[in-house]
Amino acid sequence: MKKFFNTTGPCNERLHYMVPALQRNTQIEGLVEQGQYFVLHSARQTGKTTVVKAYVNDLNAKGEYYALYCSLESAHVLGNPYQGIPEIMQLIRLAIKYSQLPFKQEFAKDIVSTSISTQINEAFKDYCSILDKPLVVFFDEVDGLKDGTMITFLRQLRDGYVNRPEMPFIHSVALVGMKNIRDYKSSLRDGHETLGSASPFNIITDALVLRNFTLSEIKALYLQHTLATGQLFEDDVFNLIYQQTDGQPWLVNAIGRELVSNNSVPITVPLVDKAIYNIILRRDTHVDSLLDKLKDERVRKVIEPILTGEKDRVFRASDDVEYCLDLGLIKDVDGELKPANKIYNELIVRALSFDSQYSMKSLVANVWINKEGLIDMNGLLKAFQVFWRENSEIWVSNYQYKEAAPHLILQAFLQRIVNGGGRIAREYAVNRKRLDLCLVYAERKYVMELKIRYGEATIKEGLIQIGDYLDAMGESIGWLIVFDRNADKPWDERIFWNTVSENGKTVHIVGC
Repeated sequence: MKKFFNTTGPCNERLHYMVPALQRNTQIEGLVEQGQYFVLHSARQTGKTTVVKAYVNDLNAKGEYYALYCSLESAHVLGNPYQGIPEIMQLIRLAIKYSQLPFKQEFAKDIVSTSISTQINEAFKDYCSILDKPLVVFFDEVDGLKDGTMITFLRQLRDGYVNRPEMPFIHSVALVGMKNIRDYKSSLRDGHETLGSASPFNIITDALVLRNFTLSEIKALYLQHTLATGQLFEDDVFNLIYQQTDGQPWLVNAIGRELVSNNSVPITVPLVDKAIYNIILRRDTHVDSLLDKLKDERVRKVIEPILTGEKDRVFRASDDVEYCLDLGLIKDVDGELKPANKIYNELIVRALSFDSQYSMKSLVANVWINKEGLIDMNGLLKAFQVFWRENSEIWVSNYQYKEAAPHLILQAFLQRIVNGGGRIAREYAVNRKRLDLCLVYAERKYVMELKIRYGEATIKEGLIQIGDYLDAMGESIGWLIVFDRNADKPWDERIFWNTVSENGKTVHIVGC
């Protein structure tokens, strides 16, 4: 069977092109040797299950330990421990039944206790007592457990942990999921379950993160396809894919799958651009489930200030920021929070402004491309001023992301140009109160900067910032768009157009 790029479920080296799983995190084996209980977490579809299954097989093959993989996903819906713990017990039995472990029929054979608070603990103590090697268990999808089921499960692990070595128990446990251990508490209903003084969370020694693919790993992954089929990739392709995905495993595989659908042609940069565009438009299940998180209020509190560049509204140490990092929506680059990669960057804006784009098709004509194929940016933005004056109040009221609504509505306005054959490069500047946009159409660049007006200093600051942005883009003409959210100010004062020329640069200041 020919191998392919996998975008659904764990990877199998016999079926799929894949980055060697054991090299994705090299700390796991050391923690197992020390008998530690630890967390392995990263965003959905980054390869967690692939990695832990590879470690289970590796540990069993080396012969020093018995290793078991057990997914707890089926127990996610059962917050009541009287239902949840028996379900977990059944999932463990099934995992052992189809594992490489010995004495499979002995697990929980003599457990007669009906107490949900001791079943798991007793079953593993009895089972470990008959094993001739230490047992290592990787519990996958742990962070989806809820309420009393979560607490009861973790307390039994804690009890077994603290009573070693006087009583036999699991040598090392990995709790695998999207969330770090500190965020497990968010799975509990506020005030209904308490951790108490003997917290089940305090036995975790480390929280490991599964990193993204490196540039060299992306290249090696794609060259597996070249070796198998002879289809070549241009050298620039690898850098572009890394720049667009930041090495996010699902995106890397999804682009690979899209690219090799026609094995008869070499893979070029334009083909990569087209593949990425198709993935953005198609919104596969991975993308759709990620974007659905944008409706979460915890996510809005983080994403909205990133979109608007608002100062002092995002605190790196907050639980909401950690939650968004664990979801894989954002990343921390030298203390600055940004969308996790350029593709997610595009997807977030498109998702939040989709309804506006759709409505504008019938409300506003797209008439700003002249006979030479150039954009009449002055005419376009003057038309937006009219549109904003007439429609902003009702449009903003329909947005969950109300603070970011001006930015999103303008980008929806611009998106129709993009859909006609251009693209928008977006650079969010959290804590710098701005959003940089560069619309590229017919090989021409149109440089814009969006700001919310906070006083007279806003425009002066914006002129300096767009000057720097123009230098970076190699352009001499730009548009500084300033939104005034002061509803008490007359529209005639909020809507204006000024042009400033200095040091070889011309900037049109567009008041909205």
